[in-house]
This record gives sequence, C-alpha cells and structure tokens, in this order.
Amino acid sequence: MLTLGIETSCDETSVSLTDGKRVLANIVTSSVHLHKKYGGVVPEIASRYHVEYVIEVLDKALAESRKTLKDVDLIAVTNGPGLVGALLIGISLAKSLAFGLKIPVIGVNHVLAHLYSAFLNAPDERPRFPFIGLVVSGGHTALFYCEDVDRQLLLGQTQDDAVGEAFDKVAKILKLGYPGGPVIEKTARLASKKSGITFPKSYLGKDSLDFSFSGIKTAVLYHVQKLRSTQYAVRSTEIRNICYAFQEAALDVLVDKAFLAAKMYNVNGIVIGGGVAANNRLRWKFSNASIFHGSKAYFPVFSYCMDNAAMIGSLGEDLYKKGFRSDLYLSAEPNLEVVKC
Repeated sequence: MLTLGIETSCDETSVSLTDGKRVLANIVTSSVHLHKKYGGVVPEIASRYHVEYVIEVLDKALAESRKTLKDVDLIAVTNGPGLVGALLIGISLAKSLAFGLKIPVIGVNHVLAHLYSAFLNAPDERPRFPFIGLVVSGGHTALFYCEDVDRQLLLGQTQDDAVGEAFDKVAKILKLGYPGGPVIEKTARLASKKSGITFPKSYLGKDSLDFSFSGIKTAVLYHVQKLRSTQYAVRSTEIRNICYAFQEAALDVLVDKAFLAAKMYNVNGIVIGGGVAANNRLRWKFSNASIFHGSKAYFPVFSYCMDNAAMIGSLGEDLYKKGFRSDLYLSAEPNLEVVKC
C-alpha cells in the first residue's frame, strides 16, 4: 500500500511516500529561521509558510519516490495536536487530494506518530510490544504504556513546561538563541564536569510518572541573576557549566521516570521519540542505564526525531489496516488527546 503522509502541525512542512515501513521519500522544510528573532514559533508565520511551500514539498516527494498521485492508495495527515492554522493547511490539502483521487484519508495523532517513529528503523532495531513510550519535544513530555499501535495508556505527563520548552527558555535566559536544545547540548560539551553547579530535579513523589520542568528553569534564572548582580557579565565558562548542569538534571529525570515506568509495568523495552530524542547526551544516558536496568532503549534515526511526514504515513497505514477510518469531514484538533487502552 502506497501512503502519502502530510505533516504541518507546527513549523515543519513535510510530505512523504511510504510503503509499510519502507520510506520512499520524506521531504521536510522548516520555517524555524523565521521564528528565531522572536524566540519561539509564531503561529501566523508558520501557517503562511505552510501555504507557500506545501505544494512544492509535495512535488519534490513525488519526484524523489518516482511516483504519481495516481499511485497513492491512502492519505495520512496530522490532525492534532498542534497549531490550528498550521493543521488546517495540511488537512485541507489531504482532503482535497482524497476527494479528487477518490481514495481514503485518515487523521493521525502527531504525538503518537513521534512514539512510533522508531518502527521506521532497520528491522533488527525496531521495538516490540508492549513497551514504555516516552515523547519528548518542545510541546510535549509524556509517558505511555503501549500495547499496540491503537492501544496506549497515558501514564504521566508534564504539569507545566515540556522538556524542550525548558531548553528553549534556559537558552533565552543565557542569550544563546533559539531553538535551545541544539545550542545547549553543544555548549554543554565544552563545560567543566567538576564546576560544582547543580540544579534541582523534580520527581513529584516517589512513584509519580508526571514531570515538572518549571522549577529547574527558575533555578537557572535565579543563578544567572545572582551572577549578573556580582559581576559585569556572565562569563563564557560559566555559561558552559550552567548548560551542562541544567542538561544533566533535566535529562536524568526523563531517564529515571522511564525506567521506573518499565519496572512498574514489567516491560523490557523503552521507546523515545520527539525532537529531544536527537540529544546525544540523552541517548548516552539511556544506553548506560539500559545496562544497569536490563531494559533496552530504542531511538528513531535522527532524521525521524523532528517533525516529519514519514512517521505520519507509516502510523496512518498501520491504523488503516486495523480498521480505523476518517472521512472528508476530518477536522483540525489542536488539543487532540491520546486514545487510552
């Protein structure tokens, strides 16, 4: 089955052609450069970018896959969660194509697609059900117990900032620019590991699977304000050490809670998806912890960590084969929730 995937939930415009877990094309363009000076995504700018580039991205995906629209059997499109204006661009294109080609269209949950992006790995690097799923991105931080592609149980989620959002805000405090994740990771590599700086790790109770990152963000702010009150400017060495201490504290909580969930639900596989899954320090921490806990951690390849249509098309096809259907009345759901077991 040839599936055309469309992803326009935020600032990436992406179209893919997939056949099961085989990706024939996955074209992604991003408006992130237009948002940098604002320190975050501006919804109107993101929506206008989608309008301007989505057809061009579609044409490139068809050309790369050497397919035509007449070859497509199914259209899968992100219908939430996300920015409502951005979602509407992709959904409008998907419904128009489905109507003209007389083929089915199916809406896909963007958060779950991140979770199942690891299934696009090579066959011997794909997870098996059941597993614990951890979604970590700029907008979401959540833990799931996953029995199948259509059966998930939400175990815990952030009570304030998502972890990617915390990276962005800390980068802003340190005047490092946007987006914060890559620049903080890069800066932290240059830090002195024995600087003595530590930031609080919020666990919200012994067996809690929820997250909180507002406290660590505030602790960084107070630390920086204290430095600025006693000296002319925060030195580059201090910025590096702050980035390292912040990253260590934030990532440790993700790792600890994921393995706690695996122990509580007696599973030996953990799947991590979302933009923060591209963080090499997080990958190292999970790999190291896997040896101690006896559970294996699965990450998607780097190109499928960020928003992309391949994960949408692949999950959409799996859901369609299980009997899930949408229709031409499919609507944007910016606050779409995960279906529970």
